[in-house]
Amino acid sequence: MGDFIIAFADWIWGTPMLVVLMGGGSILLFHSGFVPFRKIGHAISLLRGKYDDSNIPGQITSFQALSSAIAATVGLGNISGVAIAITMGGPGAIFWMWVSAFVGMATKFYTCSLAIMYRGKDSRGEVQGGPMYVIEEGMGKKWKFLSYIFCIAGVMGLLAIFQANQLTAVFRTVILEPAGLDEGEKTKWIIGITMMVIVAIVILGGIKRIANVASKLVPFMVGLYFITVLIIVFKYIGDVPDMLVKIVSDAFSGKAAAGGAVGAVIIIGARRAAFSNEAGIGTAPMVHGASKNNEPIREGLIAMLGPFIDTIVVCTLTALVIMLTGVWQTTESDGVRLTLAAFDTALPGVGRYLLMVAVLIFALSTMFTYSYYGHKCFNYLFGADKADYYNYFYLITIVAGAVASLQVVVSLVDGMYAVMAIPTMISTFYLAPKVKAASKDYFKRMKSN
Repeated sequence: MGDFIIAFADWIWGTPMLVVLMGGGSILLFHSGFVPFRKIGHAISLLRGKYDDSNIPGQITSFQALSSAIAATVGLGNISGVAIAITMGGPGAIFWMWVSAFVGMATKFYTCSLAIMYRGKDSRGEVQGGPMYVIEEGMGKKWKFLSYIFCIAGVMGLLAIFQANQLTAVFRTVILEPAGLDEGEKTKWIIGITMMVIVAIVILGGIKRIANVASKLVPFMVGLYFITVLIIVFKYIGDVPDMLVKIVSDAFSGKAAAGGAVGAVIIIGARRAAFSNEAGIGTAPMVHGASKNNEPIREGLIAMLGPFIDTIVVCTLTALVIMLTGVWQTTESDGVRLTLAAFDTALPGVGRYLLMVAVLIFALSTMFTYSYYGHKCFNYLFGADKADYYNYFYLITIVAGAVASLQVVVSLVDGMYAVMAIPTMISTFYLAPKVKAASKDYFKRMKSN
């Protein structure tokens, strides 16, 4: 079963996803008139809450929506995912992560604008958003099978198994092994059950509690990680230009990639960027669709900041730390252990503990938000009265993720993400002209006001 999951993920993340996400996102970037570049200043002013209105239908503010979305994306994808990208594709994979991020900003602008434009209601009459409602409300009932495909893949792909796996690995490496307290499989089970209890306390309180916790944790965790990484980068500041040149040159030479193929480097970069910022997958529209905003374009502009913060800023800093310390060439570690080795090399004695704190907050905040995404998919499939059963399934899989193999865990999540991307991108292309028209109208009104 594990071999099948790995083979499926490798196949679907070849040409099919490259065309859907990179090709499709590039078309949306042109179609929008390069909105991510032209309107980023306006997006930042919106994020400050200048136009917030508590009387508008919805469950959370736009800032809380972005915080929750970033809580899901600025996480182990930035710490562990970047390490996996460099291990598999060399430094050149980071360049293609950058390209995917700028393309992803356009994709997120469209998908999250549509999440407000075509909100639906669940069986309890609660206003909901996300690709499944966009498909049903915007494209019509005959396309509803796409909503089911999205939600079935979401129930399986939006589990916190990757986060549980990597948090367990780093806790054992940093705390337990040096103290001689690691007991192998038994330890994994204990850590898994502990994580399950912590996550349960937050997620059983619903989206308002998740958003409240995320909006407090996200600024702290990004700030802590940002400062720590900048200290390391400044320590090796003289080597930074060479590393940036290496990222760009390797992107087109493929020297460091297995087999030396440039195409392989592009695929690895796009795959890890999708896992990192989720643009085009359809997760962020689910939380942005719950925000108190009646301006679709406004929500889309706020949402597009996610890939920039996530991939251009945080992933780049992580990549520089791994490359500047040289650990990617001198160690056989993978995933979070490679990043851990980099922090240990750069800041002996303290680096591993700073990363441990960042990983702990990153992983837990991601687990909180993922539960909301999966809950919404389950809600759509089985009704609001049964949706809470999903939370218990979700909590059990945290323990499973803690004891499973890293490769199988990554492949299962990657494979389900790819399946989710297909209905999301089909609906986005189908309804893109609606977003374009709404965008023209919005900026015309903003100018006249």
